[in-house]
Amino acid sequence: MIRVNYLAVAAAMLLACGTARADDAASKRYVIIHGDDAGMSHSVNRATIEGMQRGIVSSASIMVPCPWFPEFAKYTREHPDGDYGVHLTLNCEWSWYRWGPVAPRDKVPSLVDEDGYLWDNVSQVVEHVRAEEVETELRAQIDRARKFGVPLSHLDTHMGAVVSRPDLVKIYVKLGAEYNLPVLFIRPTADNGVAKKYPGAEIMARVLDEHKLPVLDALFQFYERGPYEKRKQKYLKTLRELKPGVTQIIIHCGVDDPELRAITSSVTIRDTDRRIFTDPEVIDEVKRLGIEVIGWKQFRAMVNEKTAAAR
Repeated sequence: MIRVNYLAVAAAMLLACGTARADDAASKRYVIIHGDDAGMSHSVNRATIEGMQRGIVSSASIMVPCPWFPEFAKYTREHPDGDYGVHLTLNCEWSWYRWGPVAPRDKVPSLVDEDGYLWDNVSQVVEHVRAEEVETELRAQIDRARKFGVPLSHLDTHMGAVVSRPDLVKIYVKLGAEYNLPVLFIRPTADNGVAKKYPGAEIMARVLDEHKLPVLDALFQFYERGPYEKRKQKYLKTLRELKPGVTQIIIHCGVDDPELRAITSSVTIRDTDRRIFTDPEVIDEVKRLGIEVIGWKQFRAMVNEKTAAAR
């Protein structure tokens, strides 16, 4: 099942940084509809592709250590104009569907359990991993994605593991700067108080500012189980109440089939996410609201345009 407690930790940490936004984003509403976990399974790949081709899923991030990564990588090569990130992965949360690191296990021994798989949950990651080995593994994941020809637009984190310790956050931002890829962070405000809670956040923000990497204004993700219509109305309410700027809504696409049912108890959440963001009523409502659906490539172009205009 999805570990909501660590998603909460991730959301808090992700509120730690900010950088420049495009001028018109101050008055206009933009949204990135982001499909997490591509590459996890064939069902997730099918659903994510459906969401991008038939719906308004505008970006996806890929779990490079997973068995079905090559299938989704092939799709990205065939559709290079799409928006694809690396879903940096340090844990493996399912009971009977497991994966190990991309780097050789003898190079990252603190990242694996006694069976050679990545740790089951984020608390184990926090307890066991060595920062230098995390960096080795994350580099291996990014490099493997590039080797497979994935046209990368950004980096983010699976279940918040990469933002679960301050030293790992530093690595996360460092790699974004080094690979010249935006990382999933949110602009700090006086209201959220996260910069005060995480003193190192403003240092990380300066790194992002120096590299002119775009940062979100808001982030939403919902994992509540429930009937299709109830979940759909919650997403619609969120869309209607979006504030100006760039917001990301994280979803998890899946198809309710025997494969996904054998892997996870979150089947209905994933299946309804797919259905909601391919639903003509939802697509039409986004248009009616005047919200522009973008990806990370477009977001970065907005920031670059502002930077050029300021010179």
